[in-house]
Amino acid sequence: MAGLALAALAGCAAVPSAPPTAAVSGRLALQVEAFQARPAQSLSAGFDLFGDATTGELRLSTPLGTTLAAAYWAPGEARLVTPEGERRFDDLDALSRDTFGESLPLRALPDWLQGRPWAGAEAARALPSGPGFEQLGWTVDLAGFDAGQWRASRAGPPAVRLRAQLERPP
Repeated sequence: MAGLALAALAGCAAVPSAPPTAAVSGRLALQVEAFQARPAQSLSAGFDLFGDATTGELRLSTPLGTTLAAAYWAPGEARLVTPEGERRFDDLDALSRDTFGESLPLRALPDWLQGRPWAGAEAARALPSGPGFEQLGWTVDLAGFDAGQWRASRAGPPAVRLRAQLERPP
């Protein structure tokens, strides 16, 4: 399944554009540790994130800017567009489980990448060790946020780590 997910993200795709409302861009790295019969998997790509938890778009691209995949979401639906075509899901959790074998916090990501807890979930708990918070079973580390570095992790099993180097406007 991990190989299929990575293969789905490995080609070029013609992806329709959604009008951007607010964007966060940069480089994103995902690591999912091996668990039971599933091998470890990782992904590194450029990203552009538009919208919020309710309606939005996440584009993943190569270093040259070619779109690898794009996820679109709105109330009651989520779509993943890759070179192999388009797949539809009931929500972002189903999309991420199908693609990565794990539920990733995609609905929270627009807020988390802005350095704030997502209002759509239970209250976040501040990290005792420094800037950041815990929410939805994830630890969001904001220690390097002023330099554009962002990290989130879930202990698991399997352990999952997300890292981003955010682009800052000039």
